Amino acid sequence: MGSMGRRWGWLVAGVVLILIGGLIAHLTQTAGGIRIEDVRFAGAKGNTMSALVYIPPGATAQTPAPGILAVHGYINSRETQDGFAIEFARRGYVVVALDQTGHGYSDPPAFANGFGGPDGLTYLRSLPYVDKANIGLEGHSMGGWTVLAAAAAMPDAYKAMVLEGSSTGAPFAKDGTPEWPRNLALVFAQYEEFSTLMWGVDRAKNVTASPKLQTLFGSGGPVEPGRVYGDVATGNARVLYTPAMTHPAEHISHEAIGYSLDWFAKTLQGGTPRPSSDQIWLRKEIGTLIALLGFVALLLGVFDALLALPGFAPLAAPAGGPAAGEPPSDRRWWTAFWLSALIPVITYYPALAVGGTVATPSQLWPQGITNQIVVWALVNAVITFALMRFAPERPRRAVLLVPTVLIALGTVAVGYLALVIADLAFKIDLRFWVVALKLMSPRQWLMFLIYLPPFIVFFVIALHVLHRNFSRPGLGCVRHAATLALALASGFIVLLVLQYGTLWLTGKLFNPLPDAGFVPLATIVAIQFVPLLGAVGVVAAHTWRRTGSSLPGALICALVVTWYVVAGTATQAAF
Repeated sequence: MGSMGRRWGWLVAGVVLILIGGLIAHLTQTAGGIRIEDVRFAGAKGNTMSALVYIPPGATAQTPAPGILAVHGYINSRETQDGFAIEFARRGYVVVALDQTGHGYSDPPAFANGFGGPDGLTYLRSLPYVDKANIGLEGHSMGGWTVLAAAAAMPDAYKAMVLEGSSTGAPFAKDGTPEWPRNLALVFAQYEEFSTLMWGVDRAKNVTASPKLQTLFGSGGPVEPGRVYGDVATGNARVLYTPAMTHPAEHISHEAIGYSLDWFAKTLQGGTPRPSSDQIWLRKEIGTLIALLGFVALLLGVFDALLALPGFAPLAAPAGGPAAGEPPSDRRWWTAFWLSALIPVITYYPALAVGGTVATPSQLWPQGITNQIVVWALVNAVITFALMRFAPERPRRAVLLVPTVLIALGTVAVGYLALVIADLAFKIDLRFWVVALKLMSPRQWLMFLIYLPPFIVFFVIALHVLHRNFSRPGLGCVRHAATLALALASGFIVLLVLQYGTLWLTGKLFNPLPDAGFVPLATIVAIQFVPLLGAVGVVAAHTWRRTGSSLPGALICALVVTWYVVAGTATQAAF
């Protein structure tokens, strides 16, 4: 590739992918004339709540449509329910896809005010184009507790409910009975990670024998999946569905979404009949995935374009590329590779457990999950620093700190601006499944500044050692990027294969810690580490090849990862 192509190729590719992906997503979620409004409204205690409202074309004050409150699970956000929201809206339901308290753009703290459920239901019922006699509630995981809180606070304000991977009763919901909540469908997968927490059974496949579930259904014995207990007209109907999937898979599943469509078709009046097999939501996920990949390409392209400017030209590697160092032996290379891959995984559960104990949410450090990840990052920074002396020596370039900081800030700023434009033009964030890059609220910007320094420390040390071990002139760009990506992410791939292989074979995750309740959430969080660390490897390889220095890539990765984590998790403390 010539110098001009190198300068603009990634930039053009990134812009094109974001535009194409954004357009696919937009056309999917607005199919049939659906409008989407990004709203903020006041909760009962003066708190600000956030939601996306999906409005089908036939919903007016003169012809109100049935409405559904759809709520995501813990450390997710309103867009996580987009598969449900799109399909509900296509069937003529007005959908309020809520950000729980302390999530997305709703005010913290998390868990407050019934997770925001009563506020969300009140808002849904306030819309003039909603038929208040036909209201449904749907929630995944902790979102189930959110809609249960709404149902408990307003027992006559809804008609039917779908719980996806959730439960009535302890720890956060009112106990279920054969009469409450009204007309309930429960989707509880066969490979649920939270079976003990939700229904008090060791394995999800045994949920039919849960005493709590049997009390809810009034079955007097094991609950039969697919059988409707009670009566819809009376309001005490119940049905259990047990698809063969995991907990996070429930909100990106044609089967799980189809169950909810069938149930609301039975229990709510109005809307536009469609078979539950008629689903288009996956196109939106593919569109936002394309845009997310475009974001990574855009960062590479912006970095190249800025590097060509006179003010940043001194950062560029000299002609012929970065200086060579002594190549490591095969044995040394593989030792470094597996240490890079496995140490972060070996420390993962213990570091998060320690972080959950010693770095509890506070006004200074308000995000519990972020605190745990910071502890993990700092532990690994210390270990990597201690092992640095065993890494091969490389010729060093003078550190030009000011232009390095500025090029990193400029690169990420353009990436952020691209997401602002995508939100304005297409009403999307950049996501696929549990991986999501979102705009930050003003409050989250302040948290970003708080959490950025420890992530900078981690990436500066980790990528410096990574390059000393694996980066050398003459290595092909694809092989170079793949090497760094696999060195960072393959340990988490191994962990997830072991965990979910064990879950598939035995019905439960293996537990390396005394606190069994900690492992399921930590394992689901680990899924995000694979693409995130893979992208870090790609950015690190690209920027090193252009500059011969690990520092620009380290700063870019610290900025983006801090943004990703802060915007995408829960804020447990008032801030």
